[in-house]
Amino acid sequence: MKRDKPRAVAKYLGAIPNRLQLAGGWIDQPFVSKHNPEPFGSMVVVQIEADFRPMDRSGVASGTRAIAMKLWKGKVPKRPLDELVRELYEAENKGKADPSGSQDMIGLVYPGINRLDYDFKVSGGVFPAHVESCNKVSVARWLEKVLYVIAVEPRPEGYSPLGVKNLKPEWVARLGRSGKDCYNAIVKMDAKALGASFNANMKCWETLLPHVVKHPLIRLDLMGLLKAYQQEYAGAMYSGCGGGYLLVVSENKPVPGGFKVRVRVASK
Repeated sequence: MKRDKPRAVAKYLGAIPNRLQLAGGWIDQPFVSKHNPEPFGSMVVVQIEADFRPMDRSGVASGTRAIAMKLWKGKVPKRPLDELVRELYEAENKGKADPSGSQDMIGLVYPGINRLDYDFKVSGGVFPAHVESCNKVSVARWLEKVLYVIAVEPRPEGYSPLGVKNLKPEWVARLGRSGKDCYNAIVKMDAKALGASFNANMKCWETLLPHVVKHPLIRLDLMGLLKAYQQEYAGAMYSGCGGGYLLVVSENKPVPGGFKVRVRVASK
């Protein structure tokens, strides 16, 4: 079944996809991955259709996408994917003291569900040592059914998540494992395991970089809200630091206020 959005809306939103970051986020940053005692740590990014305009500063790579829209004139070029990732990474991070991670670019360029394996010994941890992709339609449609997205609020102006760093190797390893568990759960279509990987990811974020969820500029009790959803459903995590969207896994009951996304898979 072909699933198109209205033509006028499609023209306004543009042809470059959006992306969601799932479990394992922050392992794409070299200052994190260099503390990983395991050979590599993983995270998951999912490419989704540009069916809505995301909130800015909300962990869904809207800033990276805006740069891509200008750089590539509104459409992802038909060139090798890893080449496009590096081109976009360079365009966004030139001259930045705190560069954004390459998972932002990969999520916009690689279709499907992608496990990104980061090893500090490979490319200095800037780009993944390996990308494992799933573009099975059945898996994509399953993920669409169990994943709910709830708008919370953008991260505050002037906020930084990097004020406190507790980069303990054992917790960095757990973070990287949450990404592996997340990908395995998705390809096996196991909602309980997917939710568990979300919950594990959030515990790692709270431990490694406490300002991701608690900061003087964050007005909302992010952890209180998160724990309420984790108690009610299979699992939950934030789309990024400082809030953004809450991603909730629920297989058997709808999540009030949550909306669905469309996972974009590679065309045959």
